[in-house]
Amino acid sequence: MSDPILVRDDADGIATLTLNSPGSLNALSDAMLAALKDAFGRLSEDRDIRVVILKGAGKAFCAGHDLKEMQAGRAAADKGRAYFADLFARCAEVMQMIPALPQPVIAEAHGIATAAGCQLVASCDMAVAAEGTRFGVNGVNIGLFCSTPMVALSRNVPRKIAFEMLTTGQFIDAARAAEVGLVNKVVPSQTLAAETRALAETVAGKLTAAVKIGKRAFYDQIEMTRADAYDHAAAVMVENMLWRDTEEGIAAFIEKRKPDWS
Repeated sequence: MSDPILVRDDADGIATLTLNSPGSLNALSDAMLAALKDAFGRLSEDRDIRVVILKGAGKAFCAGHDLKEMQAGRAAADKGRAYFADLFARCAEVMQMIPALPQPVIAEAHGIATAAGCQLVASCDMAVAAEGTRFGVNGVNIGLFCSTPMVALSRNVPRKIAFEMLTTGQFIDAARAAEVGLVNKVVPSQTLAAETRALAETVAGKLTAAVKIGKRAFYDQIEMTRADAYDHAAAVMVENMLWRDTEEGIAAFIEKRKPDWS
């Protein structure tokens, strides 16, 4: 039997999803996209999981779409138009499931994250990268502008940085990725797993309901005008303040003790 293309491991409220196709540099094949969609769907209903880590097996995090599959899809009668439309729609659906999840998702990046692989990092809520990791939206080098990866990338990094990456097809290194906001921090490769886990454990230790409502509000307000964002955020805070566990958390802080959350 072949190994599963996506492996899930749960421990202490943290689910780790490992892209497990190292021979293809964890390319987002049809099978990988289907596995991710299924996993994210299950996680959205899993109340025991508080944080998700997304990582890749082997030498790379993810090298983007499977170009061999794409070439095979091109052989369809309409030059692949229907296949490509379906492929990019499925990929967009998977990418949008990440910010929609109630749990924060942390990318654990190493090796390379290119094209849709870079999009995957940009779609996660946070990212930790190993020293030496390279990020790129390199499709322009083969005549394919990375239009769908552009959506997530341009919402993570400054506009001119995103446009430069998209039009030159050049990689940026991990240090530059941290500088422009694509990743949160860069760590030695030998401590990547431990550092990512530590970040996940920190978040997992907070009041789960507060993180959940906060994540949803974070993405909702980004798409609003400033005034609407303040109105929305204020309404969320009112709801949050009325919770029993929030009252307990404030009391515990004032009384210098650990909160007794339900």
